[in-house]
Amino acid sequence: MCSKQRTGLLGLLKGALKTNLIAGLLVVIPLAATAFFLGVIFRWADKILLLIPEPFRPENYLPFNIPGLGIILLVMALFLIGFLARNILGRTLVRLGERIMNNIPLVNKFYQAVKQLVETIFIGGGKDFKRVVLIEYPRKGIYALAYVTGKTYPEFQNKTDKPVINLFLPTTPNPTSGFYLLVPEEDVITLDISVEDSFKILISGGIINPDEVKRSGGSE
Repeated sequence: MCSKQRTGLLGLLKGALKTNLIAGLLVVIPLAATAFFLGVIFRWADKILLLIPEPFRPENYLPFNIPGLGIILLVMALFLIGFLARNILGRTLVRLGERIMNNIPLVNKFYQAVKQLVETIFIGGGKDFKRVVLIEYPRKGIYALAYVTGKTYPEFQNKTDKPVINLFLPTTPNPTSGFYLLVPEEDVITLDISVEDSFKILISGGIINPDEVKRSGGSE
């Protein structure tokens, strides 16, 4: 075998090795990361069992340990609390609890902010975001994804030279935290993209392209 043939063969082997290794990584890494994440969630949820008085803990009655039992009990507890909160007695207790929380200085501000955020995520489903926009942040020439959240408080509007709008600038990979900004409306670039798709981009740090996901999903 001549040197050119050996070089060509080695090139093919290297190419096949690289291609298959990358393909293997693309399969294994998401599975491993998901398994690790679920393992963390399971271990955290199982610690909930420690809140149960020791004589009543499941391990005293079960012949073996059940991983993830904490998640099952947590889901059952959330279901029961939700069921009770929807009836007359439950709504009365919830209102009483909220009244108490709202009368505690400092705590009431935190409670109201978290409650509003949770309601926006799980109930509003992004509907409280009027539209997705681009703004130049943190300086000119660099763009960031943001959401128009509503009308600006009149006192703020009266103190600005130009008409401004309320924006929420989320962080990555956790879009539930971020910054409240007042930006001149003329400096905002409206995007033709849904809130759900923009969340996918934010959470993935720009790795996920919703259009590519839709095309690949439709071709299967």
